[in-house]
Amino acid sequence: MEEEELQKAVLTYLRKKGFTKTELALQEEQQNRLPSHSDLPLSRLENSPGRYKNGYSKLRSWAHCSLDLYKHELLRVLYPVYIHCFMDLVAEGHMQDAREFFQNFREDHELMHLRDLQKLEGILSPSHLEEMELARSLRQNKVRIKICEYSYDLLLQYLQKTQSFSILGIVNERINFEVSPGQPISISDDAEVVALVGSSHDLAKHINQKEVRWGLLEDSVEERLEKGNSDSEKAEDENKEIEPEENKKRSAGGGKQTAPSKKSKKDKLVAATGKNVRSETSTVAVAPRVKPELTLPVMPMEVEKMIINDLRNRVQLSSMALPSVCFYTFINSHNGLNCSAISQDGSFVVGGFSDSSLKVWDMSKIGQSATLGEDQSTFNEHLVGTEEGKSSCTVFHGHSGPIYSATFSPLGDFLLSSSSDSTIRLWSPKLNANLVCYKGHNYPVWDVQFSPFGHYFASSSHDRTARIWSMDRIQPLRIMAGHLSDVDCVQWHANCNYIATGSSDKTVRLWDVQTGECARIFIGHRSTILSLAMSPDGRFMASGDEDGAIMIWDLSSSRCISPLMGHNSCVWSLAFSREGSLLASGSADCTLKLWDVTSSVKGQKIEESKTSTTNRLRLLRALPTKSTPVYTLQFSRRNLLLAAGALSKC
Repeated sequence: MEEEELQKAVLTYLRKKGFTKTELALQEEQQNRLPSHSDLPLSRLENSPGRYKNGYSKLRSWAHCSLDLYKHELLRVLYPVYIHCFMDLVAEGHMQDAREFFQNFREDHELMHLRDLQKLEGILSPSHLEEMELARSLRQNKVRIKICEYSYDLLLQYLQKTQSFSILGIVNERINFEVSPGQPISISDDAEVVALVGSSHDLAKHINQKEVRWGLLEDSVEERLEKGNSDSEKAEDENKEIEPEENKKRSAGGGKQTAPSKKSKKDKLVAATGKNVRSETSTVAVAPRVKPELTLPVMPMEVEKMIINDLRNRVQLSSMALPSVCFYTFINSHNGLNCSAISQDGSFVVGGFSDSSLKVWDMSKIGQSATLGEDQSTFNEHLVGTEEGKSSCTVFHGHSGPIYSATFSPLGDFLLSSSSDSTIRLWSPKLNANLVCYKGHNYPVWDVQFSPFGHYFASSSHDRTARIWSMDRIQPLRIMAGHLSDVDCVQWHANCNYIATGSSDKTVRLWDVQTGECARIFIGHRSTILSLAMSPDGRFMASGDEDGAIMIWDLSSSRCISPLMGHNSCVWSLAFSREGSLLASGSADCTLKLWDVTSSVKGQKIEESKTSTTNRLRLLRALPTKSTPVYTLQFSRRNLLLAAGALSKC
């Protein structure tokens, strides 16, 4: 019962019982009483726009004055409170107060959330909260924050003591605290202490408990090569046991020792070569074996022999032996180049342009034209594909919009491209023709990637889905839906049983190819994911984002092994070396960086039983390209690092 109704009821009771003097005294007391702050209408207090600024500024001052042990955890609360105070002011129609609030405290969050703030700055009316994807996602989902139990108790005690009901309401409605006992979680220990996971956080936890079969396929070429090496090693050991007996007999008979000594040197050389090959494929050899869920194409015998030959001649890379780099530069692209790709052997380079053209360069023909005594200007014309360069450059036309992705098949006999016209096209470099046009996406297709064994390919689009296709069917085989925003990149697992997708919703997901269900959700990035890479043994995955951060994930535990901050701009490409010891990253900051993966993985195995890790990848080498952003990276079968970039002006 409200206070006015209660007073009327009391006066009615006094009048009914005949207590006239008491009734008059009560009425006189009510008339003489001055209105206090608590007697103001509740609606007036709730609609006061100043409560957000006062509440947030007090919370900000209190968090910065806290003990250093708990300060970094309490400061995590400020950003979600800040953006929701701003959006609540906009929703209530206080646009001027919202702009002032946004600008007053913007500097506190520009370092970590600059791109989000640039987007939110465009909110000028309450209707924009529903129209803007980021704002809608923030208001519909909760922010998850990891915090220790003592820091959580300190925060609640402060909010209750100061009676900051507006801030308390935002904390209750918009933040999902994951409280852990013990000491506070340090910044370097966990990369996913703050993440937008929505109301499905419990579902994400459930998904990450699923089993992921991250091994390699049974009876692969690498496995057969490893078996062949082990058999040859056994034969060598048997020969070593027989040789001493023969030498003794020859020495007793007075025979010469020169021939056996030469043979033994040769055997040592072969044995050393065999050990070299085995050490290179050691990470592949220890990986578990799984059966394929897709019907994979049969590999021709000549192709298998070529792959085995490449494996035998593969260079072993390590922190002491870095790879050679072959860098292709597109000259005078005039900002028209959107994507590029290189064939496995480096013989073909393709570029996708804004004018909807796809250009393929034959590197062998470019080399021949350069040796014919042509001057530098003619050589540059061959590179840009003018009339004189027809022999080295082939131009494909078919798309009706800018081309955003291109990729060669593992054998280099086919080429895929995706465009803003929402189609994917299959091309034949040998026939110089478009073979198939695949239609299924409703919006621009940002990325397309062939599977490691060919025939199948995956695509990602603005329609928030990823799709799996086969070359012989014009309709997709699977549709992976679940991301909250654009799916910007896609990558196949080494065993072809999974694909990974990176999205503008700042998450990476792993999908089961057979069922189409999500098998993992990786949370930790603070901006759009632009690149993905899988380790050769299939256990680890690398992801790069728009802010220049790279993260290495363990697929089996769904944990981030090593957050990596090295680039200062978009990471457009990532690639593991063939034995998995190195990671290469290419960025828009015009640098190519090499990282030591082995040391980080070894440290992770040692610390596997602990709740957190502090291991970080070690930077081995930074290779600047002056003014050429790195578009694409990949290691050839012999561990040559192939890269491509675009120089807008010569």
